[in-house]
Amino acid sequence: MTQDLFRSDAYLRECEARVLRLEESCIVLDRTVFYPQGGGQAGDSGVLFGPGGLRIAIADTRKAKNEDGQATADILHVPAPGQGEALAVLRPGDAVSVQIDWERRHKLMRFHTATHLLCHLVPQPVDGCSITPDYARLDFHMTEPLDKDVLTQGLARLVGEAHALEVGAISEAELDANPDLVRSMSVQPPRGSGQVRTIRIVGQSEQAHIDYQPCGGTHVANTREIGAVVVSKIEKKSARTRRVVLGWAA
Repeated sequence: MTQDLFRSDAYLRECEARVLRLEESCIVLDRTVFYPQGGGQAGDSGVLFGPGGLRIAIADTRKAKNEDGQATADILHVPAPGQGEALAVLRPGDAVSVQIDWERRHKLMRFHTATHLLCHLVPQPVDGCSITPDYARLDFHMTEPLDKDVLTQGLARLVGEAHALEVGAISEAELDANPDLVRSMSVQPPRGSGQVRTIRIVGQSEQAHIDYQPCGGTHVANTREIGAVVVSKIEKKSARTRRVVLGWAA
């Protein structure tokens, strides 16, 4: 099992860890700051430093899966191509240090929080999501047209209002009693631990919120940190799907 330090603090950039095992040329650690691909958010990249000056570039991070294809509690650090000699030196039990590509991660955090603001502006079910360092997109299950300029102005207002974000949790029973909290039609929050992680974008009072939903991704602490984002494109993907693509302002 890999302890996922990023769940409680998305701003951790590095940590010390030990190698649990190598699996299919990927590295499993006992703890990590690397976020594995999931919930539409891309996996982290960065560097692993090991004994004797060992340096391994990590190109991606994924969740390990069991024989049935179900995600487990282990996280796979995927080395970049050409790391074979370095991997051959690494052994279970080795003490290592891992560092994420912070500039890339921070862009992912900013875009992920921006998609939650978009969910507030477009209160429709989400039927697809992709969050990368260069763009983010949400597919909304709806038939009505959307206005690119209106959404861009709405995002700018919510970013400028500097709303704080709170990481919390609810029980699986509470989620079952409030199924509308899950905005995504295609991705369900992970279950099995009894608790489901939530992200709340605080409104103008303690009781109000801009957005509140289960989410395992990494986020900024305040909407102001998102910076200038724009709706770069709106597409009609099908009769009942409108795709909204976000980009960085020029």
